[in-house]
Amino acid sequence: MGAQSFHKDPPGRPSAESAGAKGALEALAGILLRPLHHFIWANPSRRARKLLQFGEVEAGGSRDLVRAAELTADPVLRARFLRHARDEARHAAMFRARGRSLRSSLDEGESEPEMSEWFAPGERGIEGFDVARESDADLLAFLHLSESAAARDFARYANVLHRDAATRTLFQHVLRDEDQHMRYTRYELIRVAPERTRRVLWWARMRRLWKAYLRFATALAGLIAGVVLTLQYFLLLPPFAWLAKRAARRERTGWVSTIEGKGR
Repeated sequence: MGAQSFHKDPPGRPSAESAGAKGALEALAGILLRPLHHFIWANPSRRARKLLQFGEVEAGGSRDLVRAAELTADPVLRARFLRHARDEARHAAMFRARGRSLRSSLDEGESEPEMSEWFAPGERGIEGFDVARESDADLLAFLHLSESAAARDFARYANVLHRDAATRTLFQHVLRDEDQHMRYTRYELIRVAPERTRRVLWWARMRRLWKAYLRFATALAGLIAGVVLTLQYFLLLPPFAWLAKRAARRERTGWVSTIEGKGR
């Protein structure tokens, strides 16, 4: 019995087999997405814009964490959330400073190709999460998944920034904090809800998947709308333009009286 309890995973902790499978899938996804990430981050103008966007997200996350610290009744979580908020505020300042530096070094006429934010989202913070209505366990689960995704994405971005050492170093520095945030949220979730850890994480993961679906559906709808409008422009407008020109050729030049029978 003692040996079994020693080898048994703590509540909410994935088994070695599931963790290995998850790591293999993440490695495969990183290999498949590497060319796309390289293309996205290769453009200096787009790189600057995305860093500034990351700064806005980090600043918003800092404000949400301060609010969560005010609402929680757990003194340990209050201290953790406030420290996390300070880290997010520091990240926001770092991303903004690097983004502005890159933008100031660009030529006036240099522009960036438009890309959907879905391809390189970075950290999304506590988007759509009302900290005043959610429990500490739900917030910790949501934060844990968000920090895990951010750590994974930032590591992938750093791996393709070989020509921008400053931005690469920035991501690596932020990545160390994200890894610590990921660990403490998991530890505190197990402490706060030891019997519900797996269920709470599952529910938080479903909510994140739903939000990801909504983002993808919105981007797809915009793409489809653009294609439909383009087809309408090139397929429907030319016949109407031809008919209008044909009718214009039949009209007499000069003034034409529109009052029939006038002078009779």
